[in-house]
Amino acid sequence: MEQIAIVGLGLIGGSLGLDLVRQGHSVVGIARRAETAEAALAMGAVTKAGTDLALVAGADVVFICTPIDVTVATAEAIAPYLSEGAVVTDVASVKGEIVPAIAALWPNFVGGHPMAGKAEAGLAVAVAGLFQGRPYVLTPTDTTKPEALERVRAIAASLGANLCQCHPDQHDRAVAWISHLPVMVSSSLILACQGEVDPAIRELAQTLASSGFQDTSRVGGGVPELGTLMARHNRAALLDALTQYQQQLEQLKALIATEDWDALRETLTQAKTARPSYLPAASTQR
Repeated sequence: MEQIAIVGLGLIGGSLGLDLVRQGHSVVGIARRAETAEAALAMGAVTKAGTDLALVAGADVVFICTPIDVTVATAEAIAPYLSEGAVVTDVASVKGEIVPAIAALWPNFVGGHPMAGKAEAGLAVAVAGLFQGRPYVLTPTDTTKPEALERVRAIAASLGANLCQCHPDQHDRAVAWISHLPVMVSSSLILACQGEVDPAIRELAQTLASSGFQDTSRVGGGVPELGTLMARHNRAALLDALTQYQQQLEQLKALIATEDWDALRETLTQAKTARPSYLPAASTQR
């Protein structure tokens, strides 16, 4: 078993720790607040915890589970304490700017993104098995050391995740479509409904809202800070996705305005046909 350090004990870091501790690893957790470190220890997400970054010393593998905007700064801060052969990885949902920056700081770095989460954030909602059956993307480059990649792959596989590997830029373009764009679309849907000028109609809509609206609005009700970080750090790819989505909406609007029901039915049929290829059952482990 390896000695693993987790820097950042929120939903992802805490859930990761719960799984790794249960597998028998020695897991050191590092949080900004002593209360969080103590809570992680009490719930069994770590075997040792504190607020001092020097606790990464001696770790075989270090997971940086901090917010996107401080991931690189965290890597820079822990570098002086790392053992020479330590492997560092992260869990940020944007890779294009993070991977080259940290790789320049630490040669044994492997970019990673476990695509699992909840609408809520924080250690309190961490659970064991969060990554089971979910995609876990690794984003090596030409300079990534094969042995470092294999160590992270082995840990990700042990979580029961579905492994995927791609270039950092490919990752960012793909997640713009299936993760970052849905947050913006879902938020816009909620705000559009809130824009109903008749309070009675708006209240009736809220009363009638059922599973369909719940499904399409779920990610729009998530953590605002995370959505903002997604947009800030994946700006170009998200803008491209938003532009193409806006064009698709305009096409639908035109079909309805001209009462071209046959064309609308064909468009909706194309969407129905394409949807299964985006569902988990269609995914294969790569």
